[in-house]
Amino acid sequence: MTLASDVQLRSQPQRGRVLPAWAWIGWRWVWRSPAAAIVPLLQPFFFLYFLSVIAPPKYFPLQVAGAMLFSTQNIGSWCLSDSAVFRIELRLQDIFVASPHDKVRYLFGVAFSNLIPAMPALVVLGVILANVTYVSLGGWLVLIGCILTIWVLYSAIGIAVSTRLRSQREVWPVGNLLFTLLGILSPLYYPISILPPVWGEVARLLPATYAALLVQGALGLGGPANLAVDGGLLVLSTAVGLAAALWLYEWRER
Repeated sequence: MTLASDVQLRSQPQRGRVLPAWAWIGWRWVWRSPAAAIVPLLQPFFFLYFLSVIAPPKYFPLQVAGAMLFSTQNIGSWCLSDSAVFRIELRLQDIFVASPHDKVRYLFGVAFSNLIPAMPALVVLGVILANVTYVSLGGWLVLIGCILTIWVLYSAIGIAVSTRLRSQREVWPVGNLLFTLLGILSPLYYPISILPPVWGEVARLLPATYAALLVQGALGLGGPANLAVDGGLLVLSTAVGLAAALWLYEWRER
């Protein structure tokens, strides 16, 4: 019976257009519910509005760049929610477990489908950033690189955490607690130099902190920055975070 199943499986196509399929899932989500693209656009703008009222105007370009990183980080929360629904309700993960595709491709697919609803917010914030401060080509490359790094890392964390949840009721409190804390502790909307010493030391444990420092340094928006050190620490902390996420990631049900 097993041999026959193996023969049947080998006779089926081993390659498919999986990434376009995940892109279609992300696009259909926006098409059916435009709020999926409006919410990630409004959320950073709420922060920007209140910060523009209470913070010095010189910080506004820094805050716009931080809003782009914050919006990217929030994709992890959406990945947590979606992957939990796919696994618990739709049993979609079981189909991928039984297919030739591995967990890394599944993870990237879920992350890619959730990147699409966030793209309008990132584009609008990028246009605002270009209008409030000069951004060189190198600055744009650093910003895009940091966005992609944060996207991969926090999507992996969200999906990994979702595999440890056993009920849909756990998704909302766990996701909000985890990503709210990560978003608050990282100095995305302000220079790390203005933080109390203890808070600053805690913030330096998070990869998004080094993404923020790298972007602020590349755009000339923060204090003195060492791009090589901040870039190296971003890569190192991201590698540690991805290793922890893959270790936590439960691909097959026990």
